Amino acid sequence: MKYCNHLFRYSRLKTREIQIGHLSMGGENPIRIQSMNNTLTLDTESSVAQAKRIADAGADFVRLTAPGTKDAENLKEIKQQLVKNGYSIPLIADIHFQPQAAVIAAQYVEKVRINPGNFVDKRASFEKVEFTDNQYKLELSRIHQKMKPLLEVCKKRKVALRIGSNHGSLSDRILTRFGDTPEGMVESVMEFLRICRKENFHNLVISLKASNTRVMIYAYRLMVNKMLAENMDYPLHLGVTEAGEGEDGRIKSAVGIGALLADGIGDTIRVSLTEEPEFEIPVARKLVDYFYERQYHEYIKPVDIEPKSPFVYEKRESFEILNIGGEKNPIVMLKTENFFQPNLESIGFTLKNNQYIKTDRAADAIIMDNMPNFQIPKGLEIFVCFEKYKKANQIYPYLTLKEFLRENILEDEKILVEINHLDINEVNLQKIKYAKNAILIFHSTNKNHLAETRAFLYMLWKYEIKNPIIFKTHYQEHELEDFQLKSAADLGVLFIDGYGDGIMLCNNHKTNTLTPPQIIETSLGILQASRVRVFKTEYISCPGCGRTLFNLQETTAQVRQKTKHLKGLKIAVMGCIVNGPGEMADADYGYVGSGIGKINLYKGQTLVKKNIPQSDAVSQLIDIIKQNGDWTEEEF
Repeated sequence: MKYCNHLFRYSRLKTREIQIGHLSMGGENPIRIQSMNNTLTLDTESSVAQAKRIADAGADFVRLTAPGTKDAENLKEIKQQLVKNGYSIPLIADIHFQPQAAVIAAQYVEKVRINPGNFVDKRASFEKVEFTDNQYKLELSRIHQKMKPLLEVCKKRKVALRIGSNHGSLSDRILTRFGDTPEGMVESVMEFLRICRKENFHNLVISLKASNTRVMIYAYRLMVNKMLAENMDYPLHLGVTEAGEGEDGRIKSAVGIGALLADGIGDTIRVSLTEEPEFEIPVARKLVDYFYERQYHEYIKPVDIEPKSPFVYEKRESFEILNIGGEKNPIVMLKTENFFQPNLESIGFTLKNNQYIKTDRAADAIIMDNMPNFQIPKGLEIFVCFEKYKKANQIYPYLTLKEFLRENILEDEKILVEINHLDINEVNLQKIKYAKNAILIFHSTNKNHLAETRAFLYMLWKYEIKNPIIFKTHYQEHELEDFQLKSAADLGVLFIDGYGDGIMLCNNHKTNTLTPPQIIETSLGILQASRVRVFKTEYISCPGCGRTLFNLQETTAQVRQKTKHLKGLKIAVMGCIVNGPGEMADADYGYVGSGIGKINLYKGQTLVKKNIPQSDAVSQLIDIIKQNGDWTEEEF
């Protein structure tokens, strides 16, 4: 089940060094950062201007779409204009459906990206299509022949090739054999890698993107495992595709990309936001820099057990205490700074008819230093520091491990016990094992949060300890974005892997700039991005490219404004029909560009309305949601 160098020590996965223009990638090189133009590639002036902004923001590479041969030809002019303006940044051509466009583009750029789901195969029909073994082999032979001209140009000009699989654009042939799965994504790439190896071409990069963070992470891990099994070591391009905009896009990207960077996986990244592409670069840089700090973390003792597969989701078994653990959704816990009475509105409760009612954005539990002096609303559990604790309804003691080991009088009381790595030894774990009344809150202080927490979890598994676990982390961030990125990168992977019954984020910057609502929203955002708890509408929106024929950012904002109250729905806003129908495979409803001023609307993967005017598309999308019984009126 190997997919990284080490589970308990940060170590970058050693990959083959390749060349992309004047820059090297993989091997010992730094993690490269890139973005993609959203201009029309035939519009030379706009494309050059935007590529310059991306380069000025600090990107190593710029990608442009080449949907046809004319676009591919114009990459020559764009390249010349950039060089004339003093920009040597390597260009990447993004190709779908057009092998000939890839051959043309390879004559002018430093790297070409192809999608194995549509480079030769037609668009998937999403219907069951049977292939005999012989038919399957014939299809692979046909792909091999179609790839040869591209590989010849790449060899001659020393152009790199990215084989980029997307979760929603697998071919019918792959879907038939493997389904819409991480295994299918990996095999889709491996087929092309084997062809490249036969042709002795190795200037390759790999990507396996998905908007579903769980699928994305498992696909990359499985890809590394598969490459190791077949003696391959190609560098990896990381990204969560169609991550969205604002804090949602940042948290979702940090969960997916961070989970892999934490294990040393990844040689280049792109944060895909529905914003101007140059805004992606600082976010990507913050993620990369955060994990570079990890190289010098404190020693973590390895645990000689691997409890479950890292390639499939399996929730850790825990028993339930106070609606925490078992089959319950992970909770959000908060440390209140008020000694006796927190501001209930600030932690997500609203006053109705003189009673506080819990909202979808409320903390589930809080920790206080003293006994509260207010009526506790339904749905809120309060834990009080043991020294000040007195028995009362909805109030429970919060203890250090030392206090827990000393105070046997609390055997029949529901308690919260904080543990750190210094507390982990056989004697203490054996005592915890028999404490069926204890919720555990694990606090990692190591720079390598993931590895230290993983060691703790493996020890619990080894000793068959099934108490509920809440993950606690401390930060000292002045900016909300930094807090969101770091906490999502640290904790998202734990929930992706099925561990954890709750989350507790703390931020102790001296200026105290983060509010309880911001901390709660971040906590819930991490849980939703990790696919373990839904508290609001999820938007799957692409960043746009030269194939997008409408204002994607403006349209996404319109859709969000009209539908943001539809908790639990996944709504996709996709720029074009190339990737749209497939990449929104996980969505309940889809808004996909089909031409100039024209939109296709989907229910799941079923096309419901075709080529409707853009001016009427949002209202018709709402009509479809209503017709399918998924609409509720917004409460004010």
